[in-house]
Amino acid sequence: MLTIVDYGVGNLFNIQKAFQSLGSNVRISNNPEEIINSDRLLLPGVGSYEAGITALKGNGIDQVVREFADSGRPMMGICLGMQLMLSVSEENGNWPGLDLIAGKVVRFTGPAPTGKPYKIPQIGWNSISKPGNVDVNWKNSVLESLDAEDTAYVYFLHSYYVIPEDAGCVLAETNYGRDTFCSVLMKDNLVGCQFHPERSGKVGLGILKSFINH
Repeated sequence: MLTIVDYGVGNLFNIQKAFQSLGSNVRISNNPEEIINSDRLLLPGVGSYEAGITALKGNGIDQVVREFADSGRPMMGICLGMQLMLSVSEENGNWPGLDLIAGKVVRFTGPAPTGKPYKIPQIGWNSISKPGNVDVNWKNSVLESLDAEDTAYVYFLHSYYVIPEDAGCVLAETNYGRDTFCSVLMKDNLVGCQFHPERSGKVGLGILKSFINH
């Protein structure tokens, strides 16, 4: 059973629909017992870091999510859900996260005064690729359905991005404005996507399918 964590933040039903289209046995729940007894866990999220971590702690779900992550079973974070997996966010001050993966969340660098203008947040389609400074293998990962030599486009909606302390956690990266950022990370049983797989067509469904099959 795959459980999508309901903590009041995120477009849960679109994610559920995407998994159902893949034949996955999936539920939406805020019940601690159902969450901890799941085979796989999906942590969604949109909006501010402050609102997300406050909601998780307010419902007491943060500790259950930590316990699940420690169990070694597969867990995925999407967008804000991915950011919450890290240690701290610089959004609206310093907000401590779940600290499942050491690292921080930072805001996009603004356009240079004399440079090409671009908008923050990043909204729309952008590519993901292997990181340029780390040798990674997409085989047996959520990106195994993609050809690393081709360009794959996915849908983003965010103003902040993650910087894991261990560069080896970066599975894919993306360029936007003046930043090259981690768009997919993986550490042991944990994986995160800064983009929205459920809104990313066949590429996104392939990523979700790889998650439920491993």
